[in-house]
Amino acid sequence: QVQLVESGGGLVQAGGSLRLSCAVSGRTLSTYPMGWFRQAPGKERESVAHITWNGGGTTYADAVKGRFTISRDNAENMVYLQMNSLRPEDTAVYYCAAGRYYSSDARSYDYWGQGTQVTVSS
Repeated sequence: QVQLVESGGGLVQAGGSLRLSCAVSGRTLSTYPMGWFRQAPGKERESVAHITWNGGGTTYADAVKGRFTISRDNAENMVYLQMNSLRPEDTAVYYCAAGRYYSSDARSYDYWGQGTQVTVSS
């Protein structure tokens, strides 16, 4: 079993930055591709960013490309999402997930954290 715990969310003004962290326990992090997803009120969950098991490959949703950066530290069992130039439309609950496949499809991910709220004020 894998446990994921997100942290680092909060309230920030538009144009600001936040760094989300995801602590992974229970299994070796390097076994899994990892992803960040988000869900805004009244909207479906959407893909944000994804990273291969060794960090050699990353993908981003068009909405965050150039502003967000996903990274991982397998030695520390941590995954990060650096979010810069935040916009009000980035407001959502952000979830960390561990998957079977390197994919932007949420169905490829078996383990999920509880989420952390990010609110961007205009």
